[in-house]
Amino acid sequence: MKVKEGLVKEIKSLNEQQLHEVKEYVAFLKFRSRFMSPPSFDENRIAKLYRKFAKEDRDLAEEGMTDYASSLIKEDRE
Repeated sequence: MKVKEGLVKEIKSLNEQQLHEVKEYVAFLKFRSRFMSPPSFDENRIAKLYRKFAKEDRDLAEEGMTDYASSLIKEDRE
């Protein structure tokens, strides 16, 4: 059974109060969908940003590694 057919079957079995609640919920879903657009993912844009900042990221990652390695050696000796 398709979703729409199943919903119609369920809706036909509801009382007036339940139908009113369903109507309000459907209105809420429609309202919410106007403000919630699915996130877009542009793989080319992400790749371009990665290339743009790759060197800077590597430089930052390696900055201070000598000091860090020295502090590890110092800790091992203590």
